[in-house]
Amino acid sequence: MDTHETPVSGTASAPDLGPAARRIAGLLGAVDDARLDAPTPCPDYAVRELLGHLAMLAAAFRDAARKDLGPSTAVAPDSTLPVLDDDWREVLPRLLEEVAAAWRSPDAWTGMTRAGGVDLPGEVAGAVALDELVVHGWDLARSTGQPYEAGEAELRSCEALLAPDEDDPDRGGIFGPPVAVPADAPLLDRVIALSGRRPDWRPEG
Repeated sequence: MDTHETPVSGTASAPDLGPAARRIAGLLGAVDDARLDAPTPCPDYAVRELLGHLAMLAAAFRDAARKDLGPSTAVAPDSTLPVLDDDWREVLPRLLEEVAAAWRSPDAWTGMTRAGGVDLPGEVAGAVALDELVVHGWDLARSTGQPYEAGEAELRSCEALLAPDEDDPDRGGIFGPPVAVPADAPLLDRVIALSGRRPDWRPEG
């Protein structure tokens, strides 16, 4: 992944992951046990796997920000189907707080780190972490019938990260093919489409 894919440059314009993390935490109260087997925009995930993935990525990117490289940062996200622990209602909100706090450190955005088994610059890892929170927050909201909005600065960062590069049009195979949307579609819809999802997705299809 090239560093020019993210608008972050140094620490002066580093985005705050806090709003995206808090939005996800705010969605969790409406996720009762009956919803855990509901489908999500991620074809291989029901809601329980999506929540498990959120817990894994929050821990991984927290440790990536701290440069605490180990098992949490070494595992590719698609290597196994995420498992949701029984205590997720207590653990996931804490992990979301921790990942947001970790990326508030200027040191997190400098040097090299690792996430998902991939070595990458800190500023790129931070942009990827934000994108993961924004897009999977939308996944969770859409899967559980809840409203979802994101700030323009967050969405612009995600848009820059997700946009196909003429030198790497398939974006290294990391994301699904972009979905076509009107040029004047809302920014959130454009970001979701760039992630390979249909902005009009609903659980029934």
